[in-house]
Amino acid sequence: QLSSLNNAKVAVLGASGGIGQPLSLLLKNSPLVGELSLFDIAHTPGVAADLSHIETRAHVTGYMGPDQLNAALKGCDVVVIPAGVPRKPGMTRDDLFNTNATIVATLADAVARNCPEAMICIIANPVNSTIPITSEVMKKYGVYNPNRVFGVTTLDIVRANAFVAELKGLDPARVNVPVIGGHAGKTIIPLISQATPKVEFPADQLSALTARIQDAGTEVVKAKAGAGSATLSMAYAGARFTFSVLDAMNGKEGVVECAYVRSEETECKYFSTPLLLGKHGIEKNLGLGKLSAFEENLVADAIGELKGSIKKGEDFVANMK
Repeated sequence: QLSSLNNAKVAVLGASGGIGQPLSLLLKNSPLVGELSLFDIAHTPGVAADLSHIETRAHVTGYMGPDQLNAALKGCDVVVIPAGVPRKPGMTRDDLFNTNATIVATLADAVARNCPEAMICIIANPVNSTIPITSEVMKKYGVYNPNRVFGVTTLDIVRANAFVAELKGLDPARVNVPVIGGHAGKTIIPLISQATPKVEFPADQLSALTARIQDAGTEVVKAKAGAGSATLSMAYAGARFTFSVLDAMNGKEGVVECAYVRSEETECKYFSTPLLLGKHGIEKNLGLGKLSAFEENLVADAIGELKGSIKKGEDFVANMK
């Protein structure tokens, strides 16, 4: 299905936004991308013109407004969706629900009609609900493939890696901390016991580190003081995940990333765990692995909130006009 090996067509929906622009820059910089299709409701011609001057081979096209959405998606192999509104201080990710649910449902509808076999990478919060929304919209068209719909939780892993490396004086590039569950507050479950290289923390430090990883997004929202939420680190994480998907589609072996997907690993219908990626998306769900007692408790604490967020997303699509 791939346009051609190492020549993927990638769409960014929400390309003019705080995440969309740096994400598009990182994608333009990659040899894995042959065509970069940028869509937003404003400013896309300027962003596309600007990026098109970069001396890398990805061909950039900008599309603006609802009437150009179908054209933006034609023939895409991967669709990345950072569209939506960001958090302001005092807001939870769930406070974004009403606005972003409608945006994601509209975009998923267009993906279902124009490139139903594309890998779909959702960044738009609340991810715990926007993945069920995307899945239900795809089902309406009879094109849902659970192996191709991903909630991008990579920023949680990136943050965990950075914070653990900082505490232990390690090179962050060598640290890998799996993070499972969901992508909001206490549903974010860092598995420090499974980190490589192996690290150990006293109970109080482990508890503080876990809380910092869970609240890292809010840390940025507060620091930006009304000017938005994490955009640069999110763009980095979104690009990292997209490159992993593309590498796997190109036949690279052993590509593993955590993502929030349709799952049978717990009693939640959707759950993030490490996934082996392949040519057709998820090749194998690697599951939760062995958890410490502390981590078992974190999982138990997350289930209720996750189930509620999933139901909220599913109900939204069921009640759509």
